[in-house]
Amino acid sequence: MSNYFQRLPDFEYVSRLPDAKISDYIRVKNLFKRGVLREDIFQNLSFFTKYEIKGNDRPDNVAAEFYGDSTLDWVILITNNIINIQSEWPMSQTDFDAFLLDKYGNYDTLYSGIHHYETEEVKNSENVVIVPAGLQVESNYSVTYYDFLTDTQVTKTPIVQVTNYEYEERLENDKRNIFILKPRYLNVVLDDMEDMMTYREGSTQYVSGTLKTAENIRLFQ
Repeated sequence: MSNYFQRLPDFEYVSRLPDAKISDYIRVKNLFKRGVLREDIFQNLSFFTKYEIKGNDRPDNVAAEFYGDSTLDWVILITNNIINIQSEWPMSQTDFDAFLLDKYGNYDTLYSGIHHYETEEVKNSENVVIVPAGLQVESNYSVTYYDFLTDTQVTKTPIVQVTNYEYEERLENDKRNIFILKPRYLNVVLDDMEDMMTYREGSTQYVSGTLKTAENIRLFQ
């Protein structure tokens, strides 16, 4: 079992309970400690596999599929630098539908309302791209260029409407494309995590590698 919170070190903080004595402390997890991937691993694509989140998959489901251990969901999250799972992980279809209806008020505004306009790709007769696809533009956008091959001046209005639903669906689908740390590198990350979560000697607050105590400790050391 590799539950993330079990790996967090502790600190003893002065108790603020009404009946506490001045010498009483409460032992709690140091939530200010946060595990991250080493930079040399994070920047090397050979350590990872591209993955598309399917349906209502959760981080623990993905971890179970790749690592055989659902408690390694935190590896999935730190691999993709996900801090807020509520906003950075794709929603279930039910939650997504409820979110859209709450945001746009009704289905007509959601499916028929125009969020913005985008360009379609424009190429000249020599197959050179004049306007790339996907640029956000005004509804009256047009482009004029001289086509040397046909010796003509060409004007086009290469715009398409993007509805509110299409826009939100794109954002949600973008969240589905993540990277998975290959299982053969998992022990490297687990060892690094162990090291990151260990306190270092050298301060009066130090008790052990997993415990500090003080009224106002420096939690990040």
